[in-house]
Amino acid sequence: MSELTLSPGAARALHLHAQGMLQPRRRRATKADVLDAIRRMGMLQIDTIHVVARSPYFVLWSRLGDYRPEWLDELLEEGSLFEYWAHEACFLPIEDYGLYRHRMLDPGAMGWKYSETWMRERAAEVARVMDHIRANGPARSSDFERTDGKAGGWWEWKPEKRSLEVLFTSGKLMIARRHNFQRIYDLAERVHPSWDDSRAPALPEVRRQFVLRAVRALGLARAAWISDYHRTRRPHPDPDQLVARGELLRARVEGWDDPVYIHPEHEQAARQAAQGALASTLTTLLSPFDPIVWDRRRALELFGFDYRLECYTPAEKRRYGYFTLPVLRRGALVGRIDAKAHRRHGAFELKSVILEPGTRVSERFARDIAAALQRCARWHGCATVEVTHAEPAAFGRQLAAALGACATDDKVAA
Repeated sequence: MSELTLSPGAARALHLHAQGMLQPRRRRATKADVLDAIRRMGMLQIDTIHVVARSPYFVLWSRLGDYRPEWLDELLEEGSLFEYWAHEACFLPIEDYGLYRHRMLDPGAMGWKYSETWMRERAAEVARVMDHIRANGPARSSDFERTDGKAGGWWEWKPEKRSLEVLFTSGKLMIARRHNFQRIYDLAERVHPSWDDSRAPALPEVRRQFVLRAVRALGLARAAWISDYHRTRRPHPDPDQLVARGELLRARVEGWDDPVYIHPEHEQAARQAAQGALASTLTTLLSPFDPIVWDRRRALELFGFDYRLECYTPAEKRRYGYFTLPVLRRGALVGRIDAKAHRRHGAFELKSVILEPGTRVSERFARDIAAALQRCARWHGCATVEVTHAEPAAFGRQLAAALGACATDDKVAA
């Protein structure tokens, strides 16, 4: 295509289109939609914090609305997905296994995720873990009794857990399934019996594929954004060479000095965006580990949204809260909410609602946010939404009124 020029709003719309986040869904999600959403993103990042639903389930909810979270677990157990290190620890489509096999065969390049020293100095212990799984079948870390006298903790894994993790990173073990979100490890040849290393693509092809897939998942990408998506190491293929071969398209965004790259699958959508015909109408909440916001630089450049997850920041130094959820409203990131689902009491608490500076608030704006919050609360099994703190305070009052109206509408509809 001839080189398009997109407005910043059109660039955001194209990005949201690629991520499946442009408009609300018009039909109820199915199990196949869960797999399709992961394929569209290329990966689904895993995190265990659950003041609201754990991140992978939440990322899917943002895209699919109400769906059954157990579908994700079933897809893993059925072999449609596998787990490995992509952007970080992720659920990945099983057909992409070969693209990650090079990382498994060179685990020493994986940094803190793999310890050559542990494998060398604890070789006998590692072998015993492998022998146990080979003889007894899939195992959890909790199946091994702690014998080192330590109490445990975030970085105080017991030796068997460390062995399980390095064996996982080196591809000798895979995650067969999860139980209560705990990993259950098994031999790779039992989890993915059809795999043969002769099928692995050459490393240059892997690098090329990661560029193409990152650009496709992002909708459009500056060159500097591409390597972050799969956390690839140098050397990185030159996207301009892929443009010359017709594998990528090049475009411009108003106000940016460098070009952006677009996958040919999105050519029609890019033209619609340039013509102002790609409308962003979805309002929802995002996980901190959603691809839309996990790259802080990209979120700032594309949305003007400076986002940092503060759960690892001491409480007294937090500005927004422990686990803030970005608020996506009609193509803009307009605020962040620190929420907690009190499932036992049926209450979805908004500990903090803080809008971005300069956000224009209207009755429609408040209704959009309230409706998204009500949907999220219901999906968490919470009948009520409670606003504890809001900035600006006037918006807190508007939001509370809109939430009340939503609740009344729900009772009338029922």
